[in-house]
Amino acid sequence: MGFWDALMGRRKPVRPDLDRLFALPSAAVTLQAGAGFAPTGLGSVCFAGVEGGAFDRLETDVRALLPGAEFSEDQYGYTWALSRHTPQELPALVNDLHAVNTLLQDGGFGPQLLCSLVGFRDRDGDGRPLALVYLYKRGTFYPFAPLPGIAAERRDNALELQTRGLLADDLPVEEDLSRWFPLWGAPGL
Repeated sequence: MGFWDALMGRRKPVRPDLDRLFALPSAAVTLQAGAGFAPTGLGSVCFAGVEGGAFDRLETDVRALLPGAEFSEDQYGYTWALSRHTPQELPALVNDLHAVNTLLQDGGFGPQLLCSLVGFRDRDGDGRPLALVYLYKRGTFYPFAPLPGIAAERRDNALELQTRGLLADDLPVEEDLSRWFPLWGAPGL
């Protein structure tokens, strides 16, 4: 980063650190103790598909790595790889997500990686959904809490902010709230 970048307030982009995903099991303990949300056993990786043989081979490798994974495409054309485990197997789920991200990154498709998410549900209340989302390009997490049963897509902003405060010591939480993108209908949520 040069002098002018520093003067203009520009920062060097954060390098992705996929090992941050391994902090999710301890964050889940904090989330369950502090807010009553428990893992669902569902998690997914979102990436932009690319045409070509190299990417097709890589997608085949992902399918071989996670034979039970479910692949889908959302309304924006992004591909989601969904992994399922029991709620008690959060470390295994995190390993799956890390493996898919690493495979894509090491295959030269890191720029196509968008995010990974792990789903949670409110066990003490009405089963509200919550996701912890890892932004690959930022190396940070944010909570996403869609309001259930609402026809219009709306979020539980209070829950998201409460979760941010609760997990501040466990995860690198994205500071820029404008980057807390909604993931309506995301697999694993």
